[in-house]
Amino acid sequence: MGPRSRERRAGAVQSTNDSSALSKSSLAARGYVQDAFVALLVPGTARRAPLIHRGYYVRARAVRHCVHAFLRQARACPEAPRSQILSLGAGSDSLYFCLKTDGLLARAAVWEVDFPDVARRKAERIAETPELCALTGPFQRGNPASVLCFESLDYHILGLDLRQLQELDEALASAGLDVTTPTLLLAEAVLTYLEPVSAASLIAWAARRFPDALFVVYEQMKPQDAFGQFMLQHFQQLNSPLHGLDSFPDVEAQRCRFLQAGWTACSAMDMNEFYHCFLPAEERWRIENLEPFDEFEEWHLKCAHYFVLAASRGDTLPQTLVFPPAEVFPRVDPASPSGVLDARIVTSDNQGSTLKTFGHASVLLSPGIILSAGGFGEQERRHCRVNKFHLLSRNSDSEWKGFHIDSWGTGTQWDGRLYHTMTRLSDTQVLVLGGRLSPVNPALSPLQIHLFKNEDNSTESLNVTVTRAGPGNFTLSCWRHSTTEVSYKNQKYLFVYGGRSVLEPLLSDWHFLHVGTIAPVKIPVEGEAPEARHSHSACSWQGGALIAGGLGASEEPLNSVLFLRPISCGFFWESIDIQPPITPRYSHTAHVLNEKLLLVGGVWIHSSLVPGVTVINLTTGLSSEYQIDTTCVPRPLMLHNHTSILLPEEQQLLLLGGGGNCFSFGTYFNPHTVTLDLSSLSVGQ
Repeated sequence: MGPRSRERRAGAVQSTNDSSALSKSSLAARGYVQDAFVALLVPGTARRAPLIHRGYYVRARAVRHCVHAFLRQARACPEAPRSQILSLGAGSDSLYFCLKTDGLLARAAVWEVDFPDVARRKAERIAETPELCALTGPFQRGNPASVLCFESLDYHILGLDLRQLQELDEALASAGLDVTTPTLLLAEAVLTYLEPVSAASLIAWAARRFPDALFVVYEQMKPQDAFGQFMLQHFQQLNSPLHGLDSFPDVEAQRCRFLQAGWTACSAMDMNEFYHCFLPAEERWRIENLEPFDEFEEWHLKCAHYFVLAASRGDTLPQTLVFPPAEVFPRVDPASPSGVLDARIVTSDNQGSTLKTFGHASVLLSPGIILSAGGFGEQERRHCRVNKFHLLSRNSDSEWKGFHIDSWGTGTQWDGRLYHTMTRLSDTQVLVLGGRLSPVNPALSPLQIHLFKNEDNSTESLNVTVTRAGPGNFTLSCWRHSTTEVSYKNQKYLFVYGGRSVLEPLLSDWHFLHVGTIAPVKIPVEGEAPEARHSHSACSWQGGALIAGGLGASEEPLNSVLFLRPISCGFFWESIDIQPPITPRYSHTAHVLNEKLLLVGGVWIHSSLVPGVTVINLTTGLSSEYQIDTTCVPRPLMLHNHTSILLPEEQQLLLLGGGGNCFSFGTYFNPHTVTLDLSSLSVGQ
């Protein structure tokens, strides 16, 4: 890499600091953390989305957890020398000022290192801000040619390139850093921006130079799956590619990396584990109720793709001080796959009618027509709630063709709701229940969609009208629920179960609606009611309903499979014993095929693997896993917030839409409709 390329890369990496700093400022402004200093260090303001807030919150808490554990140990040994914190790639971080205000630097000092431009800019900002100078005490500014940009009794800012280790070593020594003193080295989203050789040299240098130290790292991992690929593409487009993820793709590889570099002990975990095991339940509750939130999939996926690591050298600072044995985070890796299901593209982008949407609903009207509606998607070159309907039609050559159509007439307008359900009433009528317009605005009115053909009688000229459904006073203010057709006394009913609402983050109640009138009816249900959940799956089976998975209390995925079984006086809740137990999941889809329950995709946080298709034999209770081969799908396939349509005669499953707002990396939509070949599923299982 030439000098100019290195300069451009350095500039791109510095820009990630600027964006991160604004996110941290927004985080503090919304009350996630107490930090009055980040806004003083960062000019300008930006209001970030709740998903960004949560992501930066768990990052801030992980760093705080490690730093406070280190300083507690230092305070526990009054005879020990003054401890040191060396923050590598510190950027505009306010760590020093927060620690100083909390009285945690009485016997400690902080050194920060970053690119010269970043370090000088921060030093200037501090020098011109009285509130910050009051905390640093008397200070000196370095001259423009000096590596040392700022120096006070307990705070030092150096402008250096971390790849120049000899200069770094000499400059730190000149600035008073004592390598024999207990030291915390902090690299918060830093190492991955270095070329692998430079990162390895930095880790080995730290192990060699600091005999009594902790090295704390927070950064990205898991590049192989769809979310990871989209994450890599994002940073590549920013000209700050992530390095080393292929060589160190998970926490175990990262642990080995540090142990092999000379660190004597190392602990690491992803941010889902940190969040659930090292944050008190009351603090999690506070965070989860700070502002309206409905992006659980991307929250859990983001946490699965970042880790925090603590490596130690010496006897004074074992890494168990940072991560003591805590509540075990259950890992439920599924059994070895029983087979592979091939995925292939059904429609292509050049038709201009691909379903780039998530949070929508789809329904099979007839063997050759699939209607999808709602969701958040790409429409007329912008991202918005989708107000057009999408039809996928199969011609006489068994080829599928998709196209969009508008609602017609002067009646009720389609509102572009998300996370609703659609139920087929006939070849031309669909019932829409629930959904939301925003996390604080539910879609109350049940709607009925009517399809009819123009005079030319072609599918391409179908018109759609929308009318209000059900009794005039009936509303349904939930979303992420399920609607399943069940039978009682030879009558068909719709069983609406679970979900969430503006007032309740989880719902455990249910409704029965008469299919003909869409009017609520009371039907007795016996047995122990299941725990509240949303984003579960539901399938009709033997006149009842199969409920699988979902997101439960404390935002924990569930692995239960329940059957609402018809009995003479109504229905009865019973639990189905599955062996081996399935991995807890949510935001999946499900179908029953040949007395087997198929769970397709979804999100799970208790496994390092990628969800494929879980097959449960409803007669024996045995489960097996099938991977999805996406070799023939040219772009990442995200199997959450999608819909799927079973074509039993063809032994195929169509996957439509899917994706989400992927943290700060942007919004991803599956660009293709995909078919899964189910013919390899074992008939005798």
